[in-house]
Amino acid sequence: MPKFATERSTKQYIGLLAKGMAMGAADVVPGVSGGTVAFISGIYTELIDSLRSIKPGLLITLFREGPLAVWREVNGAFLAAVFGGIFLSVFSLAKLISSALSHYPIFIWSFFFGLILASAVMLWRQISEHSVATTAALVLGAAAAYWVSKMGVNELEVTTLVLFTGGALAICAMILPGISGGFILLMLGLYQPVIDAIKNFELMNLATIAAGAALGLVAFSHVLSFLLHRFKALTMASLTGFLFGSLNLIWPWKQVISSRINSKGVEVPVVQENILPGQFELLTGMPSHYLAAGCFCAVGLLLVMVLEKWGQNEQKT
Repeated sequence: MPKFATERSTKQYIGLLAKGMAMGAADVVPGVSGGTVAFISGIYTELIDSLRSIKPGLLITLFREGPLAVWREVNGAFLAAVFGGIFLSVFSLAKLISSALSHYPIFIWSFFFGLILASAVMLWRQISEHSVATTAALVLGAAAAYWVSKMGVNELEVTTLVLFTGGALAICAMILPGISGGFILLMLGLYQPVIDAIKNFELMNLATIAAGAALGLVAFSHVLSFLLHRFKALTMASLTGFLFGSLNLIWPWKQVISSRINSKGVEVPVVQENILPGQFELLTGMPSHYLAAGCFCAVGLLLVMVLEKWGQNEQKT
């Protein structure tokens, strides 16, 4: 059983809240992972250990020793500060991102492209063991992500089961150093529906997502701990490949091949094809904004580099 800090100052809890907010911001954007932010800010190990401590045996502790003992056993104050920051950030950013995607899609997707590209490079550099096996895992991960992205992203019908499953899968990415929860939702075609649910404060949908997230988080923390302890290099290489392969999905300039009308009467793309900025202008008659898009991509790259530098300073400290 891991030993957790028994006492923290108010300043330390404010710091945990801020780190949680950074994690939430990372996960709501399909780019940098919340797990990466936790890793470079020095709370990753304690976060995983705290989540692993949530297990059925806590019921025995609850009946024998009471809720205060359970709170101490799961490192409740730490989890409350971190997840409080995450929720605050998610609800604050959802409306902003939804509006930005509607009005400036090329700029936002270019920013996401830079974030994911830099995250993949950073993750690959952090793998201590580069071998034939890790290279194969990288290639397989990239091929799998590319294949999924070529299948076409459909906006799924918002049912209870779909939201529950999406919440469970997306929250797993929060504790993966490399893939963000927003990215998983994007791959599933659930990004916009979930952002809309948060923005419009749809209580039933939010409760369903939260229930799936709670189950996925507790269950996956045990699986992730096993993989990172037994097959760390291969796991990280697979995640890195998945990020590289997903860049096909994030490319800002696309041509819609086929579309459909969803349940809300809105036309959504079913199959899209990546095209060059010049082709985009010819086919759509709209400006490609390739110079500005390049700047937004560079900002995404720079942001990850700053986060990596911050992480190095944290480790030295």
